[in-house]
Amino acid sequence: MTIESVGWLQIIAGIAGRFWPVWLAIAVTMGLSYAFRKRLGLCGQLYDTGAGLVGLFLCLFWLFTAIFASTVATFDPLVQVAVLKNALPGAVVPDGSGVYLLGGDNLARDVFSRMVYGSQIVLVIAPAATAFALMVGVTLGLPAGYFGGRIDALLSFLANLVLAFPVILLFYLLVTPAIVEMGLPQWMAAVFFLFPIIFFVTLFWTRFKNRPDRLYLLLGLTILIGGWVYLGLVFDKDPLGILSMTSNQLNIFAAVVFASSPGVFRIVRGLVMDIKTRDYVAAAQTRGESPWYIMLWEILPNARGPLIVDTCLRIGYTTILLGTLGYFGLGLAPESPDWGTSIKDASRLLRTVAHPALPPTFALMTFVLGLNLLADALREQSLKD
Repeated sequence: MTIESVGWLQIIAGIAGRFWPVWLAIAVTMGLSYAFRKRLGLCGQLYDTGAGLVGLFLCLFWLFTAIFASTVATFDPLVQVAVLKNALPGAVVPDGSGVYLLGGDNLARDVFSRMVYGSQIVLVIAPAATAFALMVGVTLGLPAGYFGGRIDALLSFLANLVLAFPVILLFYLLVTPAIVEMGLPQWMAAVFFLFPIIFFVTLFWTRFKNRPDRLYLLLGLTILIGGWVYLGLVFDKDPLGILSMTSNQLNIFAAVVFASSPGVFRIVRGLVMDIKTRDYVAAAQTRGESPWYIMLWEILPNARGPLIVDTCLRIGYTTILLGTLGYFGLGLAPESPDWGTSIKDASRLLRTVAHPALPPTFALMTFVLGLNLLADALREQSLKD
C-alpha cells in the first residue's frame, strides 16, 4: 500500500501551527513579566541577560506544551495506525484524519504526539520530585548546619552513605519486583511526603505562635491540604478522586526523591554553616528567638539565591535521570510516552534519515538546556545582589 506524504515545508508549517496556544501563552507571560520585572526581584532580572531570556523561553515553551498537550498533539499517543509503522515524517493517515508530522514509531504511533504528551510526564514528575527532595533536604539540612555536633554527624553520615551508592543500581534495586512487593518504595514515599507538612507546620508555628487566630487557620489549612495530597498520592485514598499516582509512578518518584535529597541536604548544610555567623543571626539570638525561628525566618530566606539556582539545575538532572531510567527500561510503563521510553523504543529501528528517536531526544535536550541557562542567569544575578 502506497502511503501519501507531505513535504518538509508543510511539515514545519504544520508543527509551528499546532503550537499556536503555546506561542500565545509565552507571549502573554513574557510580556506581563517584562512589564512587572522590577517587582519580580531576582526573576525579573532575567531580562538583563541573553542566556536568561533563552532559558526562560525554552522552559516556558515546554511548560505550556505540557499544559496544552491535548490541543497541540494531532493524535492520541497510544493510538496505532498499522500501515504507518516506522513511517517517515509527513505520512498521511489513509483515512484522511491527519498527518504523522514526525513519522511513526515501531508500534505505528505518532512520534510528534508522543513527544508532546511526554512533556506532561516530565514536567509533573521532575519538578514535583525536586520540590519534595528540596523539602527533605532543607528540613534536615537546617538543623545539621545550625546545631552541628552529633546531629550533624549522623545526618551527614546518612547523606554520604546514599551519595556513595551508584544511582542506576539504586534505582534498579528500588523498582525490582521483590522490593516493590515488599512495599518499600511506598513506605519511603510515605515518609518523604510527610516532610512538606512538617516543614510548613514548623514554619507557621515559629512565626505566628503568639497570634493564635492566624496560627490555627494556617495550621488547619496545612494539615487539611497536606493530608489530602498525602492520602491521594501515597495511598491512592483521595476522597475527592482528584489526586492519584500509579504504583509505577510512585516507585520512580520515591527513588528520585531518595537519590536527590542528600545533595540538597549538603548544600543547605553548607549555606547554614556560613550564614549562621552573620550579625543578623546573632541579633536574633540576642532577642531570644528560638533556633527554628532563626533557621526558617532569618537563615533560609538569605539562602534562597543558591537554592533557586540548585533547584533549576536539579530539575534538569532529574529530567536526564528519568530519561536514562526510561531508556534502560527502569522507568514508567512500556507504553508510556515519556521521552526516555520513546528514545528506547525508537533505538531499535535502524534508520539514519529522520530517525524517530530524534524528536524526544531534542525535546529532552532543549528542556535541560533551558533549565541550565536559567540557572546560570539566576546565579549571575544573585551574585550581583
